[in-house]
Amino acid sequence: METKKSLTYLKAKKKVEMLKGFYNHLAVYIFVNTVIILISANVFSSKEVNFAYWGNYVSTFFWGFGLVAHGLYVFYVLNIENNIFKRWEEKKIKQFLEEDDKPSNN
Repeated sequence: METKKSLTYLKAKKKVEMLKGFYNHLAVYIFVNTVIILISANVFSSKEVNFAYWGNYVSTFFWGFGLVAHGLYVFYVLNIENNIFKRWEEKKIKQFLEEDDKPSNN
Protein backbone atom coordinates (compact mmCIF):
# COMPACT_ATOMS: atom_id res chain seq x y z
CA MET A 1 0.00 0.00 0.00
CA GLU A 2 2.87 2.34 0.84
CA THR A 3 4.44 1.62 -2.54
CA LYS A 4 1.24 2.63 -4.32
CA LYS A 5 1.18 5.93 -2.39
CA SER A 6 4.79 6.66 -3.30
CA LEU A 7 4.15 5.81 -6.97
CA THR A 8 1.11 8.09 -6.95
CA TYR A 9 3.19 10.84 -5.38
CA LEU A 10 5.95 10.44 -7.97
CA LYS A 11 3.42 10.57 -10.82
CA ALA A 12 1.82 13.70 -9.38
CA LYS A 13 5.23 15.29 -8.91
CA LYS A 14 6.15 14.53 -12.54
CA LYS A 15 2.90 16.14 -13.73
CA VAL A 16 3.59 19.25 -11.67
CA GLU A 17 7.14 19.47 -13.04
CA MET A 18 5.84 19.19 -16.60
CA LEU A 19 3.27 21.93 -16.02
CA LYS A 20 5.83 24.11 -14.29
CA GLY A 21 8.19 23.70 -17.24
CA PHE A 22 5.48 24.70 -19.70
CA TYR A 23 4.40 27.75 -17.68
CA ASN A 24 8.03 28.85 -17.33
CA HIS A 25 8.46 28.48 -21.08
CA LEU A 26 5.30 30.55 -21.64
CA ALA A 27 6.47 33.31 -19.28
CA VAL A 28 9.90 33.53 -20.92
CA TYR A 29 8.26 33.53 -24.37
CA ILE A 30 6.00 36.44 -23.46
CA PHE A 31 8.74 38.49 -21.79
CA VAL A 32 11.49 37.94 -24.37
CA ASN A 33 9.24 38.40 -27.39
CA THR A 34 7.71 41.57 -25.96
CA VAL A 35 11.20 43.02 -25.59
CA ILE A 36 12.23 41.85 -29.09
CA ILE A 37 9.12 43.38 -30.68
CA LEU A 38 9.55 46.67 -28.83
CA ILE A 39 13.20 46.92 -29.85
CA SER A 40 12.47 45.89 -33.46
CA ALA A 41 9.65 48.42 -33.70
CA ASN A 42 12.09 51.20 -32.65
CA VAL A 43 10.22 52.08 -29.46
CA PHE A 44 13.49 52.76 -27.63
CA SER A 45 15.27 54.66 -30.40
CA SER A 46 14.82 57.99 -32.12
CA LYS A 47 13.69 56.33 -35.37
CA GLU A 48 10.04 56.15 -36.40
CA VAL A 49 8.05 53.56 -34.44
CA ASN A 50 6.79 50.85 -36.79
CA PHE A 51 4.73 47.93 -35.51
CA ALA A 52 3.44 47.11 -39.02
CA TYR A 53 6.71 45.59 -40.29
CA TRP A 54 6.36 41.80 -40.43
CA GLY A 55 10.02 41.26 -39.54
CA ASN A 56 9.29 42.39 -35.99
CA TYR A 57 7.35 39.19 -35.40
CA VAL A 58 9.56 36.49 -36.95
CA SER A 59 11.02 35.19 -33.68
CA THR A 60 7.59 35.34 -32.03
CA PHE A 61 6.10 33.33 -34.87
CA PHE A 62 8.70 30.56 -34.99
CA TRP A 63 9.20 30.35 -31.23
CA GLY A 64 5.40 30.16 -31.01
CA PHE A 65 5.50 26.89 -32.97
CA GLY A 66 7.85 25.47 -30.37
CA LEU A 67 5.66 26.72 -27.53
CA VAL A 68 2.54 25.20 -29.09
CA ALA A 69 4.36 21.89 -29.57
CA HIS A 70 5.51 21.98 -25.93
CA GLY A 71 1.96 22.72 -24.76
CA LEU A 72 0.44 19.96 -26.88
CA TYR A 73 2.96 17.48 -25.54
CA VAL A 74 2.43 18.47 -21.90
CA PHE A 75 -1.35 18.46 -22.05
CA TYR A 76 -1.42 15.30 -24.16
CA VAL A 77 0.71 13.45 -21.64
CA LEU A 78 -1.24 14.83 -18.67
CA ASN A 79 -4.72 14.17 -20.03
CA ILE A 80 -5.04 11.82 -22.97
CA GLU A 81 -2.11 9.47 -22.47
CA ASN A 82 -2.80 9.12 -18.77
CA ASN A 83 -6.41 8.12 -19.34
CA ILE A 84 -5.69 5.68 -22.16
CA PHE A 85 -2.82 3.79 -20.55
CA LYS A 86 -3.66 4.23 -16.88
CA ARG A 87 -5.20 0.79 -16.36
CA TRP A 88 -2.48 -0.96 -18.33
CA GLU A 89 0.24 0.87 -16.42
CA GLU A 90 -1.27 0.06 -13.03
CA LYS A 91 -1.72 -3.57 -14.04
CA LYS A 92 1.94 -3.86 -15.07
CA ILE A 93 3.17 -2.16 -11.90
CA LYS A 94 1.07 -4.54 -9.81
CA GLN A 95 2.40 -7.50 -11.79
CA PHE A 96 6.03 -6.48 -11.27
CA LEU A 97 5.46 -5.82 -7.57
CA GLU A 98 3.88 -9.26 -7.16
CA GLU A 99 6.81 -10.87 -9.00
CA ASP A 100 9.27 -9.10 -6.70
CA ASP A 101 7.36 -10.26 -3.61
CA LYS A 102 7.53 -13.94 -4.59
CA PRO A 103 10.42 -15.80 -3.01
CA SER A 104 13.06 -16.90 -5.49
CA ASN A 105 13.73 -20.61 -5.91
CA ASN A 106 17.53 -20.56 -5.97
